[in-house]
Amino acid sequence: MSAGVDFNPGKSAVIELDDRRRASLGKFGRHDRYLVREQQDGTLILEPAIVLTEAEAAFLANPALVALIEEERAHPERLRPRTKRS
Repeated sequence: MSAGVDFNPGKSAVIELDDRRRASLGKFGRHDRYLVREQQDGTLILEPAIVLTEAEAAFLANPALVALIEEERAHPERLRPRTKRS
């Protein structure tokens, strides 16, 4: 994330593409990664994004498992030491 960038939701600017069709977000880019969607009219929508592994996505898609882990994390006294495998 860029430091020292002032965010003003009402500002706008013209952004030009270079010869490789790239654009600099300059002061608009407050995050490091974005998901971009193109609307039917050509409007581009940038949404801040993070990358998850398939395992993380599967975990987050399972509300019962998320609730179980949150419940266990709320009670550290229940922790048991791991035994080493040989």
